[in-house]
Amino acid sequence: MPVAPKLASFPAIRGALKFYQICSVITGTFLLLLVAEMIMKYGFNQELFLGGSGGFLYLSPVVETAHGQESTGNGLNLNMTILIVHGWFYVVYLFSCFRVWSLMRWQFWRFIMLAAGGVVPFLSFIMEAIVARDVKRYLAEREAAASDSTPAPEGAR
Repeated sequence: MPVAPKLASFPAIRGALKFYQICSVITGTFLLLLVAEMIMKYGFNQELFLGGSGGFLYLSPVVETAHGQESTGNGLNLNMTILIVHGWFYVVYLFSCFRVWSLMRWQFWRFIMLAAGGVVPFLSFIMEAIVARDVKRYLAEREAAASDSTPAPEGAR
């Protein structure tokens, strides 16, 4: 049986949970954008660009060359930007998962489920709701149990 978190670590757990919730939403959003980008690129042979010769925001065809698929657009390739931002933010998301997992002293399989939230579409939103519910309930129950078992001060009897 795993060791329960100490009451003194509850403020750190609340902070880690808030950070996890923010990271979860950002990571999940960029993952959905990444999925849409992959569908556009490999399903419709189009990439999204910002600026350049096509205007402010435009789709540019992707052509097959001897080196693989290459974009014909110029300007800022938003598809590549989404890919890079999601990849780097996934590292931050993993850190937030590790922080909540280690402070709550959960089993390893829970960490794996948290980490999967950044690579399985919509899972980060589901896991965020489950983790927030579980952690808040656990903290409330432990604090209620601790206040019930605390003896009354001498003058209050």
